[in-house]
Amino acid sequence: MSGAATQLGTQTPPQPGLKLRALLLEDNALDAALVVRALFKDGFDVKAHVVQDEAAFTNALRDDSPEVVLADYNLPTWKGMEALKVIRQEGLDIPMILVSGALGDVTAVECIKQGATDYVLKDGLARLPEVIRRALREKEERSLRRKVQEDLARKADELARSNADLEQFAYVASHDLQEPLRMVTAYTQLLAERYRGKLDENADKFIGYASEGALRMQVLIQDLLAFSRVGRNGSTSNSVDCNAVMAEVLQTLSPAIRESGAVVTCGTLPTVWADRTQVAQVFQNLIGNAIKFRGKEPPAVSVQAEKSGEQWQCSVSDNGIGIDSEYVEKIFVVFQRLHARDEYPGNGIGLAICKKIVERNGGKIWVESQPGCGSTFKFTLPSHDPEGEEVAR
Repeated sequence: MSGAATQLGTQTPPQPGLKLRALLLEDNALDAALVVRALFKDGFDVKAHVVQDEAAFTNALRDDSPEVVLADYNLPTWKGMEALKVIRQEGLDIPMILVSGALGDVTAVECIKQGATDYVLKDGLARLPEVIRRALREKEERSLRRKVQEDLARKADELARSNADLEQFAYVASHDLQEPLRMVTAYTQLLAERYRGKLDENADKFIGYASEGALRMQVLIQDLLAFSRVGRNGSTSNSVDCNAVMAEVLQTLSPAIRESGAVVTCGTLPTVWADRTQVAQVFQNLIGNAIKFRGKEPPAVSVQAEKSGEQWQCSVSDNGIGIDSEYVEKIFVVFQRLHARDEYPGNGIGLAICKKIVERNGGKIWVESQPGCGSTFKFTLPSHDPEGEEVAR
């Protein structure tokens, strides 16, 4: 073969076929022509560029944008497998198929391990078209997977930025609203104290509505601040003994437990990898809800845990009023309430905080419930540091 590179004339099959730009790494002109002929006979509309050294191969990769590389294993001054290195250096995803006169099974397997797509012997060129079709399909699938992964990564980044912006807005808005609202609350209370009974009945009623609304707004803003603060200052994950956390939570809730006649039983709890303060907040919110949303019977609350793969699954069960199946997802949404305020107080933010905490610590939370039959809230937390060893129980 004369020269370092040869452009074989484009061969068009009798019937319209699949257009193919092929780069052949071959030092034998007759073998190159046989390869092109085999593809032509199988319906390929082939445009082939033949080279036999590294410089010509690199130039052809850049100039011709081939869809497939067909490389002889042994060349006078170069080996076909070395073409893989050049393809990777150029940052290209091009299937490379070895087309060789003789290639032992051991060598062929080793070549495929190193990155060759497949191999075809020169005395079996009839299978080359199907090998190329399969290689092109696999390349298209890789391209689609990369595109999907890139789209997912981009959307995840956009969602993270959007969430960060919303949290910042919620924090700033609720923080800045506190001062003017404090003035409204103070002056409505002052009006109520000074003029109750001195004006007409409607005036007393209106002042009462204003005072009640201002106080409720204060609580709402404080809840919004609590939600926006979760993870805002960066959580510190450590080994957390949930038994010690539970003892503190029960001490904090002792007035509500005594007032309601609740019985809280607790099994042996694990040591998890999370933020201690946030774990306490989750248990306190869930047990507090179990006491609040009680039925006619005194609350009976059970806290248990079991190992679930690389995580611990904790559960808080109660005998309360239960939740209809259509609301089991909605209850974790900020400010989602299922009952009127005169039935059960609160702004519907506790479970949203639980969900945010659990997910930020690498777990998930859900509820299993039926109306009138109580609820079981379950959540998972890592059993160990993702970058270290498993923590002790």
